[in-house]
Amino acid sequence: MIEIMTPAELVRARETGALVANILQTLKGRSAVGTNLLDIDRWAKAMILEAGAVSCYVDYAPSFGRGPFGHYICTSVNDAVLHGLPHNYSLADGDLVSLDLAVSLGGVVADSAISFTVGSQAAQDAVMITTTERALKAGIAAAKPGARIGDISYAIGTVLGAAGYPVNTEFGGHGVGSTMHQDPHISNSGRPGRGYKLRPGLLLALEPWVMADTAELVTDADGWTLRSATGCRTAHSEHTIAITDDGAEILTLPR
Repeated sequence: MIEIMTPAELVRARETGALVANILQTLKGRSAVGTNLLDIDRWAKAMILEAGAVSCYVDYAPSFGRGPFGHYICTSVNDAVLHGLPHNYSLADGDLVSLDLAVSLGGVVADSAISFTVGSQAAQDAVMITTTERALKAGIAAAKPGARIGDISYAIGTVLGAAGYPVNTEFGGHGVGSTMHQDPHISNSGRPGRGYKLRPGLLLALEPWVMADTAELVTDADGWTLRSATGCRTAHSEHTIAITDDGAEILTLPR
């Protein structure tokens, strides 16, 4: 299903996007050495409910997970990169954390992810995080009316590949709207000029993510958390954007 937002729905999407962004920035600010992942999940729950929003994760039960997810945010640490299930773990100095959050407010979903380190930061972690952010920026720049999904994938993959990171194409960006995961799928590598043609009103979640030295994922014993097959570090950046007549509008920027 591909939804095209009406002007009224786009107004609500901006509100949802701002909420997601502000929650993520608040959680990042609270995260430090010694912070427990379950505390991050509780803080996320409190802020979502206080805003009158609905979690997209608690009841989420796709075919690739051991559902329902049962938590309010994905907390992926170090070699975990996607769908990190919050559990009883306290962050240590130098941990690389990715937080991924999707909520619905007023019937419209926004989805975003950030990566950061707590305590001291290794140089290679800083480079990897920055690379996913640069790839995200390139993908957003390619998201113009009349362009195609392949143009976005090519822009993202070019940045990731030039930095020397293997690119996994099993999981990537996606459409959003009244639900969290919709068509079209947006691979983090692709060929320009291919795929669905972008049009104003389309909401897309773009999410470049990398693992330092592999493109192979393994699923954790919890049935959800996806880790690098080699145990290497990982990073993940994501924004929800709206295609407008003038290009892409980033909805998940903090206000």
